[in-house]
Amino acid sequence: MIPLNILEHQNAVKTLYSKCVGQICRKHGITRMELDILLFLANNPCFDTATDIVEIRCLSKSQVSASVKLLEERGFIRKNYEKENRKTAHLVICGAAAEVTADGKRAQEKFLSIMMEGIPQEEVDGMKRCMEHILENIRHYLREDKKEESMGEK
Repeated sequence: MIPLNILEHQNAVKTLYSKCVGQICRKHGITRMELDILLFLANNPCFDTATDIVEIRCLSKSQVSASVKLLEERGFIRKNYEKENRKTAHLVICGAAAEVTADGKRAQEKFLSIMMEGIPQEEVDGMKRCMEHILENIRHYLREDKKEESMGEK
């Protein structure tokens, strides 16, 4: 038996995060998804495609595509293509998004400082390791489940 209700805590975490970043969205007139994409790109420079965002963040392909298009139209991101692979668009944050991204990162820092206040660093490090392990378990299950679903379709 799990000593805590993970879903209840997940909702509290999501509510706090929404409160922290919601102000940034209103200030800059962007959606939460658009801000999430900008921050994902800013925080994870080695993952720079829409596919990366969909797979790593477990977001819907259609929502990511629509938000990327809007961000591109506003001049916040641009697509780069490599000569040898014209199919894969690498997303690059433009200077026009600098203030949004900086504000978003500050909101993320505020969120983390609220959550981690009073917790010793060694406990935070242990929590990170546990969460990474939990996430890997979830991803493994979802990959296996996807394989089983596709095998059942054949």
